[in-house]
Amino acid sequence: MAPRLNFFQWWGRETVTQCKGTPVVVKMEANPSFSIVEIDGPDAAFKPVQKNRLKNPKQVRWILLLKANRAAGSLARLGAVLFSLLAAIKNRLILRRGVAVASEKLGKGKLMLTIIKLILITSVATLVFEVFAHLKGLYDVVPHTSEVRGFFHLVYVAWLGFRGQYVAPFVESISVFCVALFVIQSLDRLILCLGCLYIKIKKIKPTLSNGDPLRTHDTEAALDNYPMVLVQIPMCNEKEVYELSISAVCQLDWPKERLLIQILDDSNDESIQWLIQSEVAKWSKKGINIVYRHRLIRTGYKAGNLKSAMSCDYVKNYEFVAIFDADFQPTPDFLKHTVPHFKENPELGLVQARWAFVNKDENLLTRLQNINLCFHFEVEQQVNGTFLNFFGFNGTAGVWRIKALEDSGGWLERTTVEDMDIAVRAHLNGWKFIYLNDVKVLCEVPESFEAYRKQQHRWHSGPMQLFRLCLPDVINSKISIWKKANLIFLFFLLRKLILPFYSFTLFCIVLPLTMFIPEIELPMWVICYIPVIMTFLSILPSPKSIPFIAPYLLFENTMSVTKFNAMISGLFQLGSSYEWIVTKKAGRSSESDSADRENDLSDPGSKEQDKGETVIIKKSNKIYRKELALAFLLLTASVRSLLSAHGLHFYFLLFQGLTFVLVGLDLIGEQIS
Repeated sequence: MAPRLNFFQWWGRETVTQCKGTPVVVKMEANPSFSIVEIDGPDAAFKPVQKNRLKNPKQVRWILLLKANRAAGSLARLGAVLFSLLAAIKNRLILRRGVAVASEKLGKGKLMLTIIKLILITSVATLVFEVFAHLKGLYDVVPHTSEVRGFFHLVYVAWLGFRGQYVAPFVESISVFCVALFVIQSLDRLILCLGCLYIKIKKIKPTLSNGDPLRTHDTEAALDNYPMVLVQIPMCNEKEVYELSISAVCQLDWPKERLLIQILDDSNDESIQWLIQSEVAKWSKKGINIVYRHRLIRTGYKAGNLKSAMSCDYVKNYEFVAIFDADFQPTPDFLKHTVPHFKENPELGLVQARWAFVNKDENLLTRLQNINLCFHFEVEQQVNGTFLNFFGFNGTAGVWRIKALEDSGGWLERTTVEDMDIAVRAHLNGWKFIYLNDVKVLCEVPESFEAYRKQQHRWHSGPMQLFRLCLPDVINSKISIWKKANLIFLFFLLRKLILPFYSFTLFCIVLPLTMFIPEIELPMWVICYIPVIMTFLSILPSPKSIPFIAPYLLFENTMSVTKFNAMISGLFQLGSSYEWIVTKKAGRSSESDSADRENDLSDPGSKEQDKGETVIIKKSNKIYRKELALAFLLLTASVRSLLSAHGLHFYFLLFQGLTFVLVGLDLIGEQIS
């Protein structure tokens, strides 16, 4: 009906000058619920009528009541949220029910916590001092030493002089430096998005120039077209997911004579070793060419495991190796979509596939992770793969040419990011990479904040370790100056060092301090416009996550504490920068497993109970002291901003502080009752 109305509106505009007549007014006085309508032409019934002419006092009253009811409902929901938050603060922070304080083993966490506490104590003392001065009427008065009215006024004058002469210039220099880094990094992200848009418009993607080399009409030569492929699944105590990955890999559509599967088990639990061996034996009886390997000396973590597996004598018979982590479930046609790209492309060393997540809708934490990783694969990996033929190997869901691994020195145990290490060395040796955005492999993202925090610490400390180690090799390599500059300034410095540095320093330290130093004020585009635009660009690859734009922006600023700590730890080799902690998995094969898992947990007749066994696993949520200290700092700064009438600053500091409270009390992600 909408097109018809539009047509009549257009027709009415054309003929209104020709159909003017005497206006007719119809007034219904019998029922006060009717309104007055004036008809001044044949098309008047199709014209939009002013809303105010359709409302009588009774209608206005009902509309106001409806709006008041909605407002009351919103206030009730907000009150319920605040009440739940206060109850959680009481139970976890005051009564310490079901929680444990997180250890500060991740880098120099204790040193950072001490610094944050000092800033917090100074800020609180300054706030109390300035509130007292405000009550005495000194806040808005420009003081002079000749007009001192008592000891407190003298102290206040001394503080203003010290603040303006020493504190303000120092904080301002830091803010200018961080804003400059912020602008540079935002431009880099904008360029990446424009590159992705160009790829979408031009429909650029890796293709096979001569068609599929695996297809042939000669049945006798068909087997020879399939190269020898080695599949490796490194795992360590992966009780929840080992069956999923082994089952998926054993169903790969590839000739059995041309495929070997290695299960590289580093588990130190004998019961898990036995379970994995039984699974391998089951598939071996079905005719699958699969072997089980277990190291007695577990050194080097994942890199050491892969290095040990590649030293087997039979590996020399294979041309390619596909690597999957224990929670990855490739589709049967994975090898047929990836391996053919190596044909007639001898310079190609790596084909990387995209990750897809079976538990992305499990909770708020998994949704926010999905936003980050979708941007990483859709934009960063795709743009770098298309225009530079280089990107960081994701450690799994990829196929390597074994010759490229050997020419680059193989797997090294010097960092916790062995995947990025081998990718950089292969790039320095002239090998090219291809990223396939259309080939997806199912996997999991961490569902608890503790697991996610440990994962992010490893992902951000490792690159800084690698940067220190490979910088001389990059400078002395034979690649072009442009590629050296891309590696040093973009790949390492801008995206691995500058991003966590300015995010933590600018929004978690400098911004709160500016509330206590009126001489400095961050412009609106720094705290509002550019962050919102960059956040919107980050969410575009996952458009269903647009409602989470505000939580994502606040959560990313919160995670900058962990990332900054990890970056410093890796750069200066501090604390546990070389500590590898296996990310906890839930063992989901599909998105429907979430409901099944909840039903299993709620079922009182568990397997252990049927056997008469009682298994008690003590788990608890954590309390993160650095995040809580920063929460109190930001909330203190928000109170101080009220004295200065900083409208937007107040709301940003308030909600950012509340986000830090939620994260510090481990209220985001999986909850353990």
